[in-house]
Amino acid sequence: MAASPHSLSSRLLTGWVGGCVWHLERRSVQESPHKFMHLFRSINKQWITFQHFTFLKRMYVTQLSRSLNQQVKPKPEPVASPFPEKTSSSQAKAEVYELRPLSPPSLSLSKKPNDKELIELESASIIEGSVDVGKETKDEKQWKEMKLHVDDLPGILARLSKIKLTALVVSTTSAGFALAPGPFDWPCFLLTLVGTGLASCAANSINQFFEVPFDSNMNRTKNRPLVRGQISPLLAVSFATCCALPGVALLTWGVNPLTGALGVFNIFLYTCCYTPLKRISIANTWVGAVVGAIPPVMGWTAATGCLDAGAFLLGGILYSWQFPHFNALSWGLREDYSRGGYCMMSVTHPALCRRVALRHCLALIGLSVAAPILDVTTWTFPVISLPINLYISYLGFRFYRDADRKSSRKLFFCSLWHLPLFLLLMLTCKQPRGGGSDKGEPQS
Repeated sequence: MAASPHSLSSRLLTGWVGGCVWHLERRSVQESPHKFMHLFRSINKQWITFQHFTFLKRMYVTQLSRSLNQQVKPKPEPVASPFPEKTSSSQAKAEVYELRPLSPPSLSLSKKPNDKELIELESASIIEGSVDVGKETKDEKQWKEMKLHVDDLPGILARLSKIKLTALVVSTTSAGFALAPGPFDWPCFLLTLVGTGLASCAANSINQFFEVPFDSNMNRTKNRPLVRGQISPLLAVSFATCCALPGVALLTWGVNPLTGALGVFNIFLYTCCYTPLKRISIANTWVGAVVGAIPPVMGWTAATGCLDAGAFLLGGILYSWQFPHFNALSWGLREDYSRGGYCMMSVTHPALCRRVALRHCLALIGLSVAAPILDVTTWTFPVISLPINLYISYLGFRFYRDADRKSSRKLFFCSLWHLPLFLLLMLTCKQPRGGGSDKGEPQS
C-alpha cells in the first residue's frame, strides 16, 4: 500500500526535527558543565568582591572612629567673669569636648574609600598619636624647676610650722598662764605666747625635715611643702633656726630661765626623741603626750616662776587628753601609718590602743576632782565638768567595744571641743586668791 504524500512529509519533518533536537540536546549536555563552572566562578568572584568591600568598609569605620577618639581634646575651662551673668539653657547644654580637624579634611562617610585613602588615614593617625605620646612622656620625664613666689611663702611656712597645732600649743599655754595664782601680767603673757609659738614652729619644721622620705608614702602628709618640693630643705632648716633662737631667747630673758629651759627641753624631746621613736616603738605615743603636756606647764611657770602642784595638774590634764585624741585619730589612719613605716599602737597593738584611750578618758574625771583638792579651782568645777567628762568616757567605751572607724571618728571630734570647753570651765571656776599679807593686820 502506497504511503500518502502528507504522511511522508510528516515523517521526514519529524525525522529532521528529531535530529535537530537530538543534536541540540547532545551539545547542551556537553557544554553544560563548562557553563555551570563559568557561572559559579563569576558568582564566586562577585561574592568575594562584595565580601572585600564589606571588610574595607568596616576597616574604614573602625579607623575613623579610632582617629576621632584620639583627636578629642577637652575644651579649656572658661575664665570666670567677675560680673554675674544669666546663662541660658542652651548655653548650659554646650558641648564638653571639641574635635580637631582630621588630617584628610574632605573625607566623608558617604564616600566609599579606596585602599590608598585608608592607608593614608591610618598612617596619619599612627604618626600623630606617636608624636603626642612621645611629647607627653618627654614632658613627664623632664625635670621641672619649682619657682617660689614671695606671695606663696607665708602660706608655705605656715604649713611647714603646722600652724593649727601651733595655735593649740599657744592656747594651752595661755590657759596655764591664766590659771596660775597671782596678778595677771600682760607684757609677760604676750612674751610667753610669742616665745612658745616660735618654739613650736621650730620643732614642727624640724620634724617635717626629718620625715620627708616617710611623709611621701602617706596620703595624709604627701602634700607637705618639703615633700612636694615647694621649698628647699636648707630654707626649712633656716626657718626653724630663725624661730628657735628668738623663741628661746624671749622665754629665757623675757620671761624667766625656767620657762626657757622647758622650751628648749620640749624642742629636743619632740625632734630628737619623739620623731625617731615613731619608727622604732609604740612608746612614741607616751613621749608625744609628754611633749603636749609641757606647754600649759610653761604658762604656769611663766606666771609663777616655779613648778608646783597646779603646774603638774595642768600637765596631767593635757597628758591624759591626748590619748583619746590621738588614738582615735590614728585608728582611721592605720593604713597610712603602716605604709609610711610608723610604729603606732593602732597598727601593731589595736586592743591596747582602744584600752589606753578609754583609760585616760576616765582619768579626766579623776583629774577634775583633783583640781579643787590642789586649790586650783573651786568644787563647782568637778560638778559642771562631769557631763562632758562622762560623754567623752562613753565615746571612749564605744570605741573600745566597737573598734570601728565610726566610733573612733566620734571620739576624735568630741576631743576637739572637749579640751577648750574643759579649760574654759576651769577658768570660770578658778580659785580666788586673798588680798594680801596685810589683810589681817590691825589698823594703827
